[in-house]
Amino acid sequence: MRSSVAALYLPRSVFISDKSGVRVSSELQIEDGMIQLFVEKAEICELKLFVENTGQDAVYFTYYTALHWLQFEPNLLLSLSFLKGEKYEVTLRFKAEQIGVYPATLAFEFKENTQPATRPFHIVRFIQAEYRSELAALLGPEAPFRPKRLETYEPARCNIDEGVPPESFARNLLKFVVPLDNYTRPSYISDLAEVLKGTIVTVPLVCLVVFRSLLESDLGFHNYKERFDLLLYLEEDQMRLDIKRYNKDDVSMVKDCENKRLLVLELPGVSENRPSVLRGDHLLLTKSEEVQLSTVTKYKGYVHRVELDQVKLGFSRRLLDGFIDNMKFRVEFTVNRLPLKLQHRAVHMAVQHELRDVLFPVGSRSVTPESPPALRLFDQKLDKNPEQKNAVCNIVAGTSKPAPYLVFGPPGTGKTVTIVEAIKQVKLNIPGAYILACAPSNSAADQLCEKLITSEHVDARKIYRVYASSRNPKDILKKNSNVEGNTIIFPCKEDLMSYKILVSTLVTAGRLVSGGFPIGHFSHIFVDEAGHAVEPEAIISVAGLLNAETGQLVLAGDPKQLGPILRSPFAIRYGLGLSLLERLMTQNELYQKGTTGYDNRYVTKLLRNYRSHPSILKIPNEMFYDGELVACADEMISHQYCMWEHLPKSVEKIRKAIKLHRELKSFLGIEELKVGSVEEFQGQERKVIIVSTVRSDKKHIILDETFNIGFLKNEKRFNVAVTRAKSLLIMVGNPIILRTDATWGRFINYCIEEEGYTGYDISNLEETDAVVERLLALNIREEIIGKTWL
Repeated sequence: MRSSVAALYLPRSVFISDKSGVRVSSELQIEDGMIQLFVEKAEICELKLFVENTGQDAVYFTYYTALHWLQFEPNLLLSLSFLKGEKYEVTLRFKAEQIGVYPATLAFEFKENTQPATRPFHIVRFIQAEYRSELAALLGPEAPFRPKRLETYEPARCNIDEGVPPESFARNLLKFVVPLDNYTRPSYISDLAEVLKGTIVTVPLVCLVVFRSLLESDLGFHNYKERFDLLLYLEEDQMRLDIKRYNKDDVSMVKDCENKRLLVLELPGVSENRPSVLRGDHLLLTKSEEVQLSTVTKYKGYVHRVELDQVKLGFSRRLLDGFIDNMKFRVEFTVNRLPLKLQHRAVHMAVQHELRDVLFPVGSRSVTPESPPALRLFDQKLDKNPEQKNAVCNIVAGTSKPAPYLVFGPPGTGKTVTIVEAIKQVKLNIPGAYILACAPSNSAADQLCEKLITSEHVDARKIYRVYASSRNPKDILKKNSNVEGNTIIFPCKEDLMSYKILVSTLVTAGRLVSGGFPIGHFSHIFVDEAGHAVEPEAIISVAGLLNAETGQLVLAGDPKQLGPILRSPFAIRYGLGLSLLERLMTQNELYQKGTTGYDNRYVTKLLRNYRSHPSILKIPNEMFYDGELVACADEMISHQYCMWEHLPKSVEKIRKAIKLHRELKSFLGIEELKVGSVEEFQGQERKVIIVSTVRSDKKHIILDETFNIGFLKNEKRFNVAVTRAKSLLIMVGNPIILRTDATWGRFINYCIEEEGYTGYDISNLEETDAVVERLLALNIREEIIGKTWL
């Protein structure tokens, strides 16, 4: 039945078009068959629709009905003969008590004559009533959104005028001895992307078919570098396309008042990484009057400083000598290829150094593995947590070698604490151990380093945090790091090798490979938050550093939470978004859960949640963690809001407060709040979390999986969103849309059962089968198949 309903909705133009001289109009504007009605008070509003015969012949208006999720009046059966020029008026009345969006669909049926065999035709109008608050109206868009048209013109010839890079904050004593090739994106990659889209290209398809076959094959050590090279090129191709959306025309610059050799460019959004611009990156600028010439000069401007919503750029003397304040330029953004190049090199070196047993492990080399040692833990809290203690003991014992050891850490289970304890125990119990601890992000690497250097049980002088030269020394932790004053220093290889524990991001670990660190120098390599990194990024810290025979790789993360952020739909489709952690846990039998649980020689699943109230934990626990998590949070924190007197009335309380505070910044001390995407909150926790899902797309509401509800149809994003809160979780959304998704529907039903639901009376929602039945009763499927009215 679902497929039938989906078929009804796909050719939208069939239903919304006027036919046989019959026109359905409204007193409001109709766009793509949609009539939008905005109201700001809980009062009855009327909307008039007009059905008019503009043709030469009479038609019969036989039927109209509401096809939607809400309760409605009985269908109206008619037998009206419409002569030329006659008009029929339909009045709709709308009233809602709750702020929100209320969709409805009205179908009109007509016949050209009254003969029983005559096939009817239909005209459909989609109606969307939005009851919004004064604040919502105030914050609404200033103009309708129009997607930016990407500039396709490229000059026949382009000359690049080299700019002036910033003076390095870094002093580099670490000499590069291992080359980093450019790994230039092949010209055929764009054609391959078109083939994958199904677009016909003019290039010979033979080689492209071979590449497509490579993408569709299973990943193995035999095709490891070729497949990942191709996926990384596809991702880069999409990155290049996407960054063009930030290009700007007719942008002016002025000279920096502090340094006349720099030009200042205003870039709203740059502080929020829209786009991401770092010190040392470069932009390309073309004088506006030269943009359409066949030969143009593009001036390369290096980023010297990023300040709020502006960047300061260094250009050549050639541009500066003729520069006048407020000159107009076209600005083009570029992709930072360094991380991509390091990932390409990593997959090549993984094959070169025979890391098969690490990347595609088949078991431990120990025939009769020794029992993990009885350790005296530094963090005594772990003694009361058997899973954490078990993970530490197995890592120290090396029970998985040469296979990686995995620490599966669901939300709030103390994954990073476990990794820190394991690092300290390795250092204490394994003579000659040297450790590299990495994470995909600087914030995660900083957290690792801070937990290590604040420990009383590790000599902080043996820990060293290695920062990239692109970082501003003013913004980073200086203690136990390569920052001295305002300079980032890369010590020589010998000095770096003297530290027992090095901490860096995965990308910065590539500097150690380039610096010629001996393979096997690090006995243990830890990667925290490993689920956030694509596999080629994760192995930057491994390939060229880890000895597959003697070394131990430890990956910590949660494959049930959000993985890497990618741009290319084809890179995602063919597996680049699958982290090494998730690939091992889902595709390698060593890490599969058996009837007695996981094999603790290779993986430990942490079970005790120290973050959330049991009620917040219940649904994600049941849906993603087999109901095994145990709520162990401090009740003084987790139960803090259980008796909050305003909880049942919180929505109305906030609504009234908004009316009292016209200025957003004064509303509830909002300047103290952190606002961001779900991705920005991954790995974080707060006492109170408010999750808004109201940006779901309301224009494409239909009856099944073809609902276009964007980010909502992503279980991992749901899992992250609902597991950040310690004490109070408030979800704001449209139940009509949310309940169409099984995951969100289950969550809403749970809230209703626990009397934690407020807002629109969800009992007004009709069952899907009733809506489907009415749709099929119209017999408009034949209308689509025959395309009678196209």
